[in-house]
Amino acid sequence: MSVLEDVLKSVSHRPWALPEEQWLFYQEWNRAIFLHFEVPYDVLRALVPEDLEIDDLDGKHYVSIVPFTMENIRPRNLPAVSFISDFDEINVRTYVKKEGKPGVYFLNIEVGKSLSAFVSRTVSGLPYEKSEMKRTTDTYMSLNEKKRFFLKAKYEIGDVVQTKTSLDKWLTERYCLYVYVDEELYRYEIHHKEWEVHTISFETLEFDYRIGELHLTEDNVISQHYSPGVVVASWDKEKINL
Repeated sequence: MSVLEDVLKSVSHRPWALPEEQWLFYQEWNRAIFLHFEVPYDVLRALVPEDLEIDDLDGKHYVSIVPFTMENIRPRNLPAVSFISDFDEINVRTYVKKEGKPGVYFLNIEVGKSLSAFVSRTVSGLPYEKSEMKRTTDTYMSLNEKKRFFLKAKYEIGDVVQTKTSLDKWLTERYCLYVYVDEELYRYEIHHKEWEVHTISFETLEFDYRIGELHLTEDNVISQHYSPGVVVASWDKEKINL
């Protein structure tokens, strides 16, 4: 059994059934750092299209910065091409729902390769853009001079979190994402095993992301984790009739 076949058989943690259609893309989201923030509803409402309901947990609303490394992304039945398929990525995401399906909405996506940004943006419609990035085994650095975003982290990975809180699961276990393409709303279904998360501590953590009235810095982090990653299947986008 292949790794992805095993992933597709693991469905007990999903909030709804897998799509009936065949998956379209294979990808690996590896060595992920999760930085989470509680933010005011009004700040988010100004950044999220009205067609999407902003999700909440116990009346609280959240945004996350997720630096990770994308690897081996490829279409079904085609091989990965490393100079396009492997790249460092940072996304800034919030949590939304539509038609009863909770998912994520990206406020910003940066990657470390110009070609990967172009291909990913063209294929998916997601707002990929190029930033200067460098990653080692225990550091992650990014600089987006155009938007004046930056991130600098030196970290140490801790133990596996044996018992996740409801917030831990709410922030990580999302099985679709939403995007506008040519002013039309679409949903991408995804699937992976439940995230394995570890504690993480930082020797250095500095960043600044300002998007509209949303301002995220290291002083605002309410929760942080690390994960070795997940193998992901994703499906073609599905238009949502508004």
